[in-house]
Amino acid sequence: MQPIFKKSIPHLIAILVFIIGTALYTSPAFEGKKLIQHDQLQAIAGSHELRKYHDETGIWAGWANSMFGGMPSYMIAQGYPNSISTKIGSYLNTFLPSPSNVIFLQMLGMYILLLVLGCNSWLGAIGGIIYGFGCYTMIFIEAGHISKILATAYAPIVLAGVVLCMKGRYWLGAAVLAISMSLELYANHIQITYFLAIIIVIYVIWESIEFLKQKKLNLLFKAYIFMVVGALVGGLTQTTRLWAASELSKESTRGQSELTISADSTKKLEKANSGLDRDYSFIYSHGVLESFTLLIPNFAGGSSNGNLNANSDTYKAMTDAGVEPTQALDFVQKAAPTYWGDLPGTSGPAYAGAIVLFLFVLCFFIVKGDLKWYLLVVCTFFLALSWGKYFSWFNYLMFDYFPLFNKFRDNKMTLIMMEMFLGIGAMLSIKTIITEKMTFAQLKKPLYFALSLTAGLALLLGIGGSLFFDLKAASDANLEQMIGNKELASALQRTLVSDRASLLRNDAFRSILFILLAAGAISIFVWGKIKVNVLYISLGLLIFLDLFLVNKRSFNNDDYVAKAVANEQFIPSQADEMILKDTDPHYRVGDFTGNFWSEAKPSYYHKSISGYHGAKLKRTQELFDFQISKNNMEIFNMMNVKYFISADDKGNPTPQTNPNAKGNAWFVKEFKIVANANEEIKALDKFDAKQIAFIDKRFENQVKDLKIQYDSTNSIKLTNYKPNIMTYESNASTTQLALFSEIFYRGNIDWKATIDGKYVDHLRSDYVLRGLVVPSGKHQIVFTFAPNAISQGNKIDMGASVLLLLLIGIAIYFETKKQKETVV
Repeated sequence: MQPIFKKSIPHLIAILVFIIGTALYTSPAFEGKKLIQHDQLQAIAGSHELRKYHDETGIWAGWANSMFGGMPSYMIAQGYPNSISTKIGSYLNTFLPSPSNVIFLQMLGMYILLLVLGCNSWLGAIGGIIYGFGCYTMIFIEAGHISKILATAYAPIVLAGVVLCMKGRYWLGAAVLAISMSLELYANHIQITYFLAIIIVIYVIWESIEFLKQKKLNLLFKAYIFMVVGALVGGLTQTTRLWAASELSKESTRGQSELTISADSTKKLEKANSGLDRDYSFIYSHGVLESFTLLIPNFAGGSSNGNLNANSDTYKAMTDAGVEPTQALDFVQKAAPTYWGDLPGTSGPAYAGAIVLFLFVLCFFIVKGDLKWYLLVVCTFFLALSWGKYFSWFNYLMFDYFPLFNKFRDNKMTLIMMEMFLGIGAMLSIKTIITEKMTFAQLKKPLYFALSLTAGLALLLGIGGSLFFDLKAASDANLEQMIGNKELASALQRTLVSDRASLLRNDAFRSILFILLAAGAISIFVWGKIKVNVLYISLGLLIFLDLFLVNKRSFNNDDYVAKAVANEQFIPSQADEMILKDTDPHYRVGDFTGNFWSEAKPSYYHKSISGYHGAKLKRTQELFDFQISKNNMEIFNMMNVKYFISADDKGNPTPQTNPNAKGNAWFVKEFKIVANANEEIKALDKFDAKQIAFIDKRFENQVKDLKIQYDSTNSIKLTNYKPNIMTYESNASTTQLALFSEIFYRGNIDWKATIDGKYVDHLRSDYVLRGLVVPSGKHQIVFTFAPNAISQGNKIDMGASVLLLLLIGIAIYFETKKQKETVV
């Protein structure tokens, strides 16, 4: 036991360093304080009904009625009781308080990868700091994109499993790959996993070429087998999640549209839309020039929300113009548009660390082997993807032809994963200097080259920034509207250019200083003036300090609030309380006090017609584009929007009852068969939902013999509501066509209908609603959400979880055996 414990000490120290570093940065989290994160608030609101139902029944409904009139809840709140990796992931996610947990996991993931790549625990720890404290990581954490950060945290371990397999440590590699892949999928951010798959494919091809050169086909084939086994076992533990997400993807905004017309014209498109709209996908493209922020944090002006102080030219211009000093200071600190990059807005720069870039560049002059070229290829590829529409020939080609690429947006998130590869290159440089025992004579020329390409570039940009770039922003045109003074706005357009130049210059010299300090520490080491451990500590502290200080500009202790304040985010308004007095179990609300279509907060207390989610159903979005956005009130009526919330003249939320809401279900007087989706969506331009139903011809067989005889005494009503089970009672003198104010989703496959306990087919009407032919007499109608992805997926999750444990056990056996043989 003693040798094992002794070997574990460096790793335990590294973990302790990660915890301390995380605690220093997120100290308020350890005091019980919380972040007000936009996306997390949206997620809490959107999942409230689901979690409440689960607490009461122990059942995850699988269907959320609280957003967009109804949608699958797989990516909102869903349980996976038979997946052991989900249980492990849940534990790891609560190991430390949020957001400390995800920062720690990012550092740990990078640490494991660097150990597999042959680095020692010192280098692993420094690499972990680079990855965990990357500036884009912190920006996404502040915004609440936790699933994204979790996915990037597990990504290095997945790559580590692949590397182990390619290095011939098959059982260990397969086990590491299996557990990390299962956790990667647990993180539930398919786009990050997609990018990870691309870099793994590139790596495997890269290494396979070397195997083929050496004619080691048998070893290559063996590595492939173990990689496939590991990936499959890991993936299968998340079968329910993947299966359900796959089905949802086909019906979501990522899927194929049936429409060949656009919302603002009857002009036919060349083909039906598949995947996201190109403009929507590339709206957050990172400017090409803005890539210099990787080296100089304030190259593009920093964040969009003020970045100046009382020494700025803008502040002086405002106070000289008679603006109160406190008002002027508040403006320059919180609102001055110093950012002049190409993004619609940003909370901070994609700064990778000046020292990190310096060491990464150095690796191409001193590191032997081909791994550095793989790192360069991946970094170049990720950088090109982040440019989006500003590198259109490449990215539009990828969008149009590369598999699944058009399912995603905001490709600048590749810059987070790019930090992983920059960190690997940086650590390989330090490793080479130490293990090769390089002299200053050997290092002198590479050091000068790396200094020239990083510190030299920073010097050039710092001195000549205002000469190379105009430093103007599109937002400058809004200054008059912001401050209400035309002359002052004109003056501020000039002072902002000056202040942007100062920000760039100051941070350029800042980057130069950190690079020179790192280069100095390396030089002193190779001169033999300091020990290797001092070099590790010096570089680790410099890198940590560099990233820590930049991150604190945009994400700091001021962003935390007391837990009680965080809980106040969902205190019901007077309008909410008035609506909640309604004893009707199921109706919808339209809240117009904020961003109507992109706000989930109303979903906390109500079943909202809108919401906030990246995987909303495509037909729901199309209904908005074609009808709701044009204020077609009959759409609100047919969706049973019983209440509208708007702001009164004092800005207070006020409820208004909609007397024309159609209710939960009704019988229509007639129906019309339409030829396709185009006709169906356009038929809703002007109609009465209780008078007529528009049915796609694919459902024609269900109504071909139906002759509706209207009778005012006929009735149909909701008698019992659950998110996943809707029970109705009908009473009609003749056979009728009933419409339900519920979203049609995979009808007769996932949502199934019964009449008096006997299965019956139901149809889609009015583009999104459920419809059903109901026989005469009294009947009980039940709609049940019972997807095979859940029932069958859970069984596969269980079997794969057993296989995962077995694979880990076999790996431990062979690794232990190998170590004993080595000792002997």
